[in-house]
Amino acid sequence: MEFTTQLLYAHDQALLAIMIFVIMLGMGASLTPDDFKAVFRKPKGVLIGFVSQFGFMPLIAFTLAVVLNLQPSFAIALILVGCLPGGTTSNMFTYFSRGSVALSISMTTASTVVAIFMMPILLKLYTIGFTNQINEAMTASGAESSFIIPTGNIISSLILVLVPVVIGMFIRYKWSDWAKTAEDTAGFMGMIVILYLVGTAFVRHGGLLIRTPVEVYVGAVTLGLFGFLFGYYLSRFIGLPPIFQRAVSLETGIQNGPLAFAVILLSFQDPIQSQMIWMAILYATFIVISSSIITLWYRKVGAFDYDIHKNTVIHNRLFGDAFVTHYPKGFVPKQIKKDPSQGSCPSQVRG
Repeated sequence: MEFTTQLLYAHDQALLAIMIFVIMLGMGASLTPDDFKAVFRKPKGVLIGFVSQFGFMPLIAFTLAVVLNLQPSFAIALILVGCLPGGTTSNMFTYFSRGSVALSISMTTASTVVAIFMMPILLKLYTIGFTNQINEAMTASGAESSFIIPTGNIISSLILVLVPVVIGMFIRYKWSDWAKTAEDTAGFMGMIVILYLVGTAFVRHGGLLIRTPVEVYVGAVTLGLFGFLFGYYLSRFIGLPPIFQRAVSLETGIQNGPLAFAVILLSFQDPIQSQMIWMAILYATFIVISSSIITLWYRKVGAFDYDIHKNTVIHNRLFGDAFVTHYPKGFVPKQIKKDPSQGSCPSQVRG
């Protein structure tokens, strides 16, 4: 499968950076320092996220590449996506699924830091065979290239993730009204940018949709789905509460797509670069679709968590301005007490 034109232009790459900044600014505006303290007082969720992110995802990406017998360039692209840290988009979907936003962002920032060390190791481990095939083919054709992970670019992505979060938290501290507006609009604006980038790529190169092998589509779709399932059932098996389960599930399945584009653009040359970019575009497209479906499902099954605590301290902490990241120890819904002075509104919880 050959590519004769550039898939992403300079202004597309600029929009990717803007997208990261805008989404993370809004997510930061929804948080307070106490939310992060609560996460790290009980770091089980973050640790489970690490296992899912850097243990399962690269392994399943490699397995899919082998089982589907992908071309080397597509295989390396899929494995690269599997080795990436969590994406900022997962924070937005966690927000809409009524999961723990603080945990999701904590996992995103922590996994981005760890990725500086883990990505080179994992890529070397899982892609050495495919990389050798590409390098041999390129050498035979007279090209000089090698599979290189641009550490500087990963560090830049870390800054893009951390800086707007801090700015958003500062805005919340100084101007709470403006922070609410930023929180409500950031996710929507980010999604518009994603849809624009994917849409323009398809319009420019619509013929590729027909020429792309079926196995490439299968890999792009199933990587995220396996991530959702593994993150959810692992966190459920460990005994994390529902809001943690949603955060871990979405954080595991949604990888940092914009970072994938950057790593590929900085590491490869055409025609291999375009083939890898195409895999990343397909993954980004299908992960938005599947994440939307998963989020709707989580909102449906999470309605019980939302309604039973309505107008209670727990409800306000879970779904109000401040997102806590765990239920009180020993909490059971049936144990909610009623305060006679407030009619039928439950206001105190034993735990």
